[in-house]
Amino acid sequence: MQRLAAIAAFAGLVAISAGVWVYTQQSASDDPFAQCRTSKIAGGAETIGGPFELLNKNGETVTDKDVITKPSLVYFGYTFCPDVCPFDTARNADAVDVLAERGYDVTPVFISIDPERDTPEVVGEFAEVIHDKMIGLTGSAEQVKAASQAYRTYYRKEADADPEYYLVDHSTFTYLVLPEQGFVEFFRREVTPEQMADRTACFIEAS
Repeated sequence: MQRLAAIAAFAGLVAISAGVWVYTQQSASDDPFAQCRTSKIAGGAETIGGPFELLNKNGETVTDKDVITKPSLVYFGYTFCPDVCPFDTARNADAVDVLAERGYDVTPVFISIDPERDTPEVVGEFAEVIHDKMIGLTGSAEQVKAASQAYRTYYRKEADADPEYYLVDHSTFTYLVLPEQGFVEFFRREVTPEQMADRTACFIEAS
C-alpha cells in the first residue's frame, strides 16, 4: 500500500509538472517576442507606453503616431544632465549605428523631463549633437508628465536649488517601441550598444 501511495503521489507530481510545462509553453507561444525577452515586466508589456503629445524641435505639436514610425529607442532625460543622460543617449546612438550596419533602421528618441529649461530649440540642438537621426521632444509640464506616466518613468526636480542650475533626479531606462506593437522591451544602463542591438534586432525580426 505504501508503494502504491508513493507511485500515485509520483504520478500526480508528474501530471502537475506536465500541466505547468504545457501552461508555460502555451503562455510563451502566445508571446511572439518570448525568445527575445530577458526580463519580466510587472503587469505585462501592455501596461507601459501609449499615446503622448509633445513638441518637436520646431515647436510643432507631435503625437506618438508622428514620432514612432520606425522601431525606436526612447529615453527620458534632460539636456542639463551632467553625466548620465549624455552617456545613455550616446550608447543608444551607438546601438542605432550598429543596427544600421546590420540593415535595421531604428530611430533614437529623447524626451525631456525638464520643460522649464528644455525649450524645443534646446532639445533639438542636444539631439542633433548626439545623433543626426535623434528626435528631441519637450512640451509643457502637463504634456511631459503625461508622457512620463505613460511609460511609468520617474523624475523629480531638486528641491531648493538654484533656479538655473538645478538637477533632476530621474529613471534611466531606454524603451524599445515598435510602430504596430508599441512598447516591447526596456534596457538598463549597463547594457552595451552591441547587446542592445542584438536584442532590438530580435524584436524587429519577430514583429
